[in-house]
Formats: sequence, C-alpha cells, structure tokens
Amino acid sequence: MRENRTMGNAVVETELIAVLVAVTDGDPRVLTIESGYALPSGPLEPGHRSLQAGLRAWVERQTHHPIFYVEQLYTFADQARAGADQQAADPQRGVARGISISYLALSREAAAEYPSTSWRSWYHYFPWEDLRENNGLLAGIRQQLIAWASHEESRLARIAGLFGAEGGPWNEELVLQRYELLWEAGLVPEATRYALVAATPVPGKEMLHDHRRILATAIARLRAKIKYRPVVFELLPHEFTLLELQQTMEALAGQGLHKPNFRRFIEQQELVEETGRATSGQAGRPAKLFRFRPSVLEERGFTGSKLPLVR
Repeated sequence: MRENRTMGNAVVETELIAVLVAVTDGDPRVLTIESGYALPSGPLEPGHRSLQAGLRAWVERQTHHPIFYVEQLYTFADQARAGADQQAADPQRGVARGISISYLALSREAAAEYPSTSWRSWYHYFPWEDLRENNGLLAGIRQQLIAWASHEESRLARIAGLFGAEGGPWNEELVLQRYELLWEAGLVPEATRYALVAATPVPGKEMLHDHRRILATAIARLRAKIKYRPVVFELLPHEFTLLELQQTMEALAGQGLHKPNFRRFIEQQELVEETGRATSGQAGRPAKLFRFRPSVLEERGFTGSKLPLVR
C-alpha cells in the first residue's frame, strides 16, 4: 500500500493514512482495516488529483465509507521507526525512510461492509486515556514506568508530568507524549519491533507500522480542537439533546464534565438553539431538542473558553 521512490541512496516509502472518527453511544470510535490492526491507507497514485482525493479514494476502496469533513493531521518521516517493522531494505539501495501523511476525518458510524473492516473504540487502543470513571489502570502503568525510570530524575519528572504521578495534573491533550513514553520504556508491543528491552506490555491493542502513533496524534488534535471550535456537530445528528452533546464531548475528552457548568458554557457561547421539538418514545420526561446555530456552522469557530472538565 505504499509508493516507493529512490532518493540518492535511500528508499522513500510514502503513505496516505486516514483517521476516521465517529462517536456512537458515548464511545469515540475509529474506522479500521485488517481486523483492527491498521487505519485505512494507501499511496498517492498518478490518477489522484490531490492528496485529499487520494485519501478519499483509498478510504472508499478499502471501507466503502464516504468522508466529508477532513483536515491534514501530521506528516511523519522517521527513518528508523518507520521501516523497522517492514522488510529490511536492499543494502545497495540504502536505508528505508517512511513518509506518512495523515488526515483526520469526522463522520457518523455506519455498518462496515467488509469482514476485515470495523469500527473500534479508540480506548481499545489507549485504555489509559479514558478517565470518565476511576481508571485503576493508571496506577499500574505508573508503577511500571517508575520501575523503568530507575531513579533517573528526568524520567521521573516526565512520568509525573504526563501520567499525573505524585499528585501532578492530567493534561488530556498529551496523548502522543504518553504513548511515546510508554514506547521508550518498552511497554507497548510496537516497541519490541525495534529491539527495545520489552517489559510486560500495558493493556491496549497494537497496530501495524506507526498507525497507533498516528491515532494518538489524532486524539490529541481533536481533544484540543473541541475547546475552541464546534467540530462536534460533525459527529452529532442534526437535532440532539444537551445530554447527547455533553456525552459526546465527554467521550472525546475522556473526562467527565460538570453538568451545570457545561450548560452555562453552551449558553454563554451561543452555540445551539432550541428546535421547538422534544424527544419521544423514550422512558422518562421528554428532553428538548437542539441544533447548532447557523452562524456557528458558517463560522466554524467561537472563543477559546476551556471546557469545564471534571478534575
């Protein structure tokens, strides 16, 4: 699924990768191929008029799922890590370097059409990132990292800063940095491909190549983005309750939201408006239905207030 080019004495492998996200029943989900081990991906081909066109073509070809909202995420170009889990390069052609151009796309979940294609919770890959309930997994991960740190102060400081050890704060946007630290410590299966000393891996499904690293980058981007741009409307139906909006935000952030503060936040930002309708056919009192204001959908932005996350 890669385009190979030779530059000097090195083999360059270029890949387009899609991180397609949906939120279903309060669970952030990502569309995967190869039974959950990879993200939709493929090389830029001569018939593609642009990088995005190439990406859309690969997603359609591999999953039959259309994508609408899409933005470029990041370009990875690591020499050692990109090629270590692939077949060794021909010595006469030099060392393989992989270039991965990744994109973030938002959608709504639809039934997967191929047996190897599936929607999976992104917490299936990063279970330590879900703090909506007391996540006892973190305590065990901290212990493994502290044992790896071996009293080295710089490592202990990174553990405290990233995993909230010793009472430190938790920054929900540092998803990639936490994964990178686990990789460096040999605590994720991907690290074993690079001859790192591997301890007992922490829970979390591995992925091929650098795809879990790319997924971590997408999660971090989206967690940052929901604080200053109403991108969640791409993940919700046209009409929704305030509870559904809150649960979607909580799912993405991996943390609970103070309900009264969240309602005030939504009112102050003037993000939504009532439709005049309410839910029906459900147990309990009907809930008002809302939609995003047309001005919000047109501007795609609002002020940079922080979400009232539960700490």
